[in-house]
Amino acid sequence: MPVRAREAGGDGHVSETPAGTTGTPQGTDAAVVWQSSLPGSLYDYIRVASFSLGADGRIEQWSERAAELFGVPAREAVGRDPGEVFPPPEAAGPAQEGGATADGRERRRAAEHADALPGFLGERGLDGHERIALVPYGAADGQPGLAEIFLMPTENERGERTALCIVVDVRALRGIETDLAASQAVFGQSPLGFFFFGTDLTLVRVNESFAQAFGQPVEWHRGRTPQDFLPRAEAERLSAALRQVLDTGKPVSDLQLVGAVPSRTERRRWSVSLYRLHSGSGRPIGVAGLASDVTGRRRAEREAAGVRRNLALLNEAGARIGNSLDLETTARELLDVAVPQFCDLATVDLYQGLLVGDEAPPGLADGSAELRRVAFSSAVSGAPIGSEDGESKPIQVGEVHRFPFHSPCAVALRTAHPKVVPGREADESPELGAVVQSTLIVPMVARDTVVGLAQFARTKGSEPFGERDTALAVELAARAAVCMDNARLYRREHERALILQRSLLPPGDPEAAGIEIACRYLPGNTATEVGGDWFDVIELPGHRTAIVVGDVMGRGLRAAVAMGELRTAVRTLALLDLEPAEVLSALDEVAHGLGTPGGKQSSARSARGSGKDADLSEVYLATCVYAVYDPVTRRATFANAGHLPPVLVEPGEPALLLDVPPGMPLGVGGEPFEETEVDLPDGALLALYTDGLVESRDQSLDDGLRAFREALTDPSPVLEDVCDHVLGALDTHHGEDDIALLMARVQGLPTESVGDWHLPPEPRSVARARELAREKLTAWGLDNLVDTAELLVSELVTNALRYGEGEIRLRLLLDRTLVCEVWDGGLVQPRRRRARDTDEGGRGLQLVGLLSAAWGSRRTPHGKTVWFELALPDGDSPGVDAVEALLSLY
Repeated sequence: MPVRAREAGGDGHVSETPAGTTGTPQGTDAAVVWQSSLPGSLYDYIRVASFSLGADGRIEQWSERAAELFGVPAREAVGRDPGEVFPPPEAAGPAQEGGATADGRERRRAAEHADALPGFLGERGLDGHERIALVPYGAADGQPGLAEIFLMPTENERGERTALCIVVDVRALRGIETDLAASQAVFGQSPLGFFFFGTDLTLVRVNESFAQAFGQPVEWHRGRTPQDFLPRAEAERLSAALRQVLDTGKPVSDLQLVGAVPSRTERRRWSVSLYRLHSGSGRPIGVAGLASDVTGRRRAEREAAGVRRNLALLNEAGARIGNSLDLETTARELLDVAVPQFCDLATVDLYQGLLVGDEAPPGLADGSAELRRVAFSSAVSGAPIGSEDGESKPIQVGEVHRFPFHSPCAVALRTAHPKVVPGREADESPELGAVVQSTLIVPMVARDTVVGLAQFARTKGSEPFGERDTALAVELAARAAVCMDNARLYRREHERALILQRSLLPPGDPEAAGIEIACRYLPGNTATEVGGDWFDVIELPGHRTAIVVGDVMGRGLRAAVAMGELRTAVRTLALLDLEPAEVLSALDEVAHGLGTPGGKQSSARSARGSGKDADLSEVYLATCVYAVYDPVTRRATFANAGHLPPVLVEPGEPALLLDVPPGMPLGVGGEPFEETEVDLPDGALLALYTDGLVESRDQSLDDGLRAFREALTDPSPVLEDVCDHVLGALDTHHGEDDIALLMARVQGLPTESVGDWHLPPEPRSVARARELAREKLTAWGLDNLVDTAELLVSELVTNALRYGEGEIRLRLLLDRTLVCEVWDGGLVQPRRRRARDTDEGGRGLQLVGLLSAAWGSRRTPHGKTVWFELALPDGDSPGVDAVEALLSLY
């Protein structure tokens, strides 16, 4: 059998501790302890066997491990030549099967010297020299193997040369060598910190990465315990984890340890993972682990968590701050977001001028203007925020105060820059020294204007304010400041619009002839912009009354201005005594031209020009219902421009919606309006209203109209009580829109208060007219007005004969004033002019203007009507002297 042998020197020897014993320190006396179980040693990993040769060169002893290794029992090996016992080369497989591996190359070299094996173990094996041979063999498991045989010369009791042979499986040795090389490479070159604790919880070995992470050399760590390189508390945690892993075998992952490192000021944080190590026989031999410095990662995680927290806080602030237009409520919303998520204590101070609604920019440039503390919040019981001047007395909510000129708060107000103030010592402020660690003073700036000051404080034990905290506080304060400034601007516009709107509404108790009026106007709440609702009561000639209710679409100051323009136009058109449909047609033209400064013509030019100009022009739409009531005929004429229909309640009948054609809203243009005449009996109730009365988010229009009609059924005889009952029965507290309600109870003029005559178009009708007027005024007890009335009636009838056509009609109406009307079929309207001294005529209308309270003319379907009005004598002031009036004309 091929053998490759190496001879050792004659002085070579092997010193070893017998297997099965435990070593003892040198220089001590200790008994050898034999163990029945396999020890945790190198022999657990390599396959070692032995046999001995007698003086005749034959096998004398054959160990059980040799029988196991070579697959030859002792009974077949003892007494035989070793060359006969080892498996033949062909049992080990052909030499080329070794391939290019180191094990294969050694087997080929051993096979080349197979014939030398008998001599190596025979006559030369007993010559007193140590030898080593490589022997290929067929292992018991059927796999080819390679054995290294170490021959050690011995002597028997007779002094004859013998030998002891130790056999090692080369394959196991090469595996151990590979494992050691790989382990050394990983252990020494890995960027992770490897370490190994023995069963006594002392460090056996660490690598360079571990040593660098903990700031000491590799050699320094050997034999150390956790108490040597960690703080006491952290060392106890690591020791407890080591014992747990050693006892249970369950690994521990990501154990966080904190400690200091030599030559570094920042405290470090490590992540440690532990697992138990076992010997080849399965016996625990210690605890190994990985350690990495995660200080930077922890810092990044903390910063990322801080950023996420700040973003969440800003998101919450966006949802919660500014939901109210009340300044103090907005300040409280800011503190609700900040405490306790951002700080432990917080206050908000606003300039007093801002709170009282001054138009001037709030505060003085030096930051010493009066402020009022409007909000305070604390997450610490009994910890108020005191004044900044060092006084112990805290500033209470609602208190008006000033910050001293050199105080940090005044400086922040002057510069509009935030300022961090460290906590005071306990002897400086007894209430706060033991509580507040630091205070962050942040001016509340909106549109380059400081509106107030926010203070955020953290108590001792909390993390002090940093740059990121300052930026977050500035953002929170800025958001609240913008909301407050928006509320201020809205409040200013709302108040102006409300003042404008109320100034354009009629007085609370308008009066008219033959009709009783009651009205109500409810503006929306402070969170709702002013709308364009309006109503009006206009006295027309002939004791007629025009009532109108309208609603400009949109809100705010512009809607209020548009409402004012339309209301003024309505009054102007009504005084021209136009028919209701004509009034709405003219209003439609006015509304159509409100979108541009130049009116309708400018709007038309924009529409014909570039589309850009047409797009920039605003469109004003409005709804309106206009009605004229004649107390003599007891008839009302309605015209509607897209408004809700009026409600009529006749005595003893249920309320009903009048069937008035709705028409198109004002501002649409191009659509004609229709008129509807309705006879109203005495005592009938007429209601005009805007949509805010009958419609809201919680009530549909149909339900609102139904409830409105039910509230008007069986109305009270007192009209004011009817208005109050309607507002109480309907949902009028939603505040979503303005509410306008106008109610009128018609009475009509009594028959005895009307004088109506038809006169032929002839000169004698002038004298007849004077006679009829005198008789009627005497019957009414108006003797003081007889002369004046006769004179003016004579002038109007004379003009009707001279410039008019057809039959003449004379009508006298008595109510709060005396009205005289003269009707004729002519279309030429009278025009007042100043007569020259030499003119014989032309002074009639001048005389009418001097002696009457008012006069005018209007078109009728069949001609015109000229009228004048005389005030009834009150007994205190004398009437106009007709003689003096006549003389004044010359």
